[in-house]
Amino acid sequence: MLRKLLIGTALASGLAFAAHAEDVKEVQMLHWWTSGGEAAALNVLKGDLAKEGYAWKDVPVAGGGGDAAMTALKAMVAAGNYPTASQMLGYTVLDYAAAGVMGDLTETAKKEGWDKSVPAALQKFSVYEGKWVAAPVNVHSVNWLWINKAVMDKIGGTEPKTFDDFVALLDKAKAAGVIPLALGGQNWQEATMFDSVVLSTGGPEFYKKAFNDLDDASLKSDTMKKSFDNLAKLVTYVDPNFSGRDWNLATAMVIKGDALVQVMGDWAKGEFHAANKTPGTDFLCYRFPGTDGSVIYNSDMFGMFNVPDDRKAAQVALATATLSKSFQSAFNVVKGSVPARTDVPDTDFDACGKKGIADLKAANDGGTLFGSLAQGYGAPPAVANAYKDVVSKFVHGQIKTSDEAVTELVKAIDDAK
Repeated sequence: MLRKLLIGTALASGLAFAAHAEDVKEVQMLHWWTSGGEAAALNVLKGDLAKEGYAWKDVPVAGGGGDAAMTALKAMVAAGNYPTASQMLGYTVLDYAAAGVMGDLTETAKKEGWDKSVPAALQKFSVYEGKWVAAPVNVHSVNWLWINKAVMDKIGGTEPKTFDDFVALLDKAKAAGVIPLALGGQNWQEATMFDSVVLSTGGPEFYKKAFNDLDDASLKSDTMKKSFDNLAKLVTYVDPNFSGRDWNLATAMVIKGDALVQVMGDWAKGEFHAANKTPGTDFLCYRFPGTDGSVIYNSDMFGMFNVPDDRKAAQVALATATLSKSFQSAFNVVKGSVPARTDVPDTDFDACGKKGIADLKAANDGGTLFGSLAQGYGAPPAVANAYKDVVSKFVHGQIKTSDEAVTELVKAIDDAK
C-alpha cells in the first residue's frame, strides 16, 4: 500500500534532495525535533559527527507527533530523493522496509553487537527480514505525570496513586486558582494521554489486548467505556485555550507554574532540562496513577534509506555514533528519554532518568512493556491514525458520549485494519 502512495505523491513533491559528490561527507536528516529540549539533544549528535568530519544538513519539520514530517518524507521518497536518514516511529519503519526503499545496516550492527544490547521490543521494529534497517535512538515512555513542585507544595498535594487520587489533586489546584491540567489540543497529545488512562483503568492485560492485540471484545467492553468516562473527567480540568496548543507550550505552562501537571511522554523532561530545572527541587515525575510497574513505550529511530554508494559511509557513521554508549548516555540525558541499549550505565542521569531506566528494565523483565498506540508502536499507522481521530473527536465534543466513542473506535479500527 505504501508503494502505491509513494508513486502517487511523486508529482506533489516540491522538495529537492539531490545527492552530489560533494555530499559524501554530509548527513541529511529529516526530523521533527524543533523544541528547545529536542534541539539541544540533537546538537549532541551533530557534535559527535562533526568530530568525524561530517557536516549536518537539517531538514526539520515542526509538529510534535511527526505527522507533518512523515508527509514530507513520503513526498521525498516518492521523488527518489532519499535523505541519509529520517526520524521514524516503529510501524512506519516496517512500512518503508516492506516497500523496498530502506538500506541495510546489518554489517555495522554485527560489528557493534546491537543484537545483544538492543531490547527485543525495539529489534521488532528496527530489523526487517533479518536486516537492520534503522538505528534505535532512545526509549521513551508515555505514562508520566510532570508536576510543578512549587504549585504542588502550595496546594498541599501528594503523589496520586489512583485515578481518584489524581482527580482529587486536580480539584485542589482548581480551588487554588491554578490551571490543573496542561494539555495541547492536538490529536496525538490527546491520544497519548488516553493511552495512560486506558492502562490505569483496565490494567496491563487489558491494555495489551485492546491496544496491541486489537482484541474486539476488549475494544467494545465496559472497561473501554469507563476509560472514555475517565478521559472526559480529565478534560474538565483543562483551560479553554488548549485547542491546537503545541506540546512544549503545555510543558512550559507547568515549568512556569501556570499549571500544576501535564500528562506527557518523557520528552517533556527535556524541556525542564533545557530550562535548568531539577527534579525533586523544581518539578516532580510520577507514573500516571494506576500504571506503576508498567511502561507504555515508543522509540525514536533513525530509518536509513537505500542511498547511493557514495553516501553509505555517512549512514554508517551516523548509525555507529547513534548506538555508541557515550552518545546514548549524553543524548538521552538531555532528551528526557532512556538509552536504546541495555548496557549503558545510569550514572549521568537525574532522578527521573534513573527511575525511567529502572522502570524499563522491570517492565521488560516482567512482561509489562507495551507499545504506545498513540505513538506508532501499538499497531500500524492506519490503525493509530484512526484511534487518534476518534479520541480527538471525543475530547472536542464531536463525539458526545462514551458509548458512542466506543462504537466509533471499534468501527474506525475495523475499517483501518
